[in-house]
Amino acid sequence: MGFVQYHETASDLPEETRAFARVIASMAEEADAINSYEQRMVVEKNATARAIMGNAQQEEFKHFGMELEFLLRAKPTWREILHGILFQTGDIVELGEHAEKNAR
Repeated sequence: MGFVQYHETASDLPEETRAFARVIASMAEEADAINSYEQRMVVEKNATARAIMGNAQQEEFKHFGMELEFLLRAKPTWREILHGILFQTGDIVELGEHAEKNAR
């Protein structure tokens, strides 16, 4: 069973746009799973169960990262902006404003 992931008629969209939309939807699902595991681990008292959930969460995080990389390869300007924000020190909002301003 499908779900609504397009804002336009799917048949009007090129395949690359449909793939992009599927990856965005997958990323949202991965983020939701990461959040679910985080909350479950905080309340889980059994160390083995917590470790299993932590392992599963790492898998979801890996998938999120792979999907992000796919999107950044599709959108070079996004990559450029994130390059100015991620793994930097300083005020995150200021870094974002500066990166966006200097993007091509």
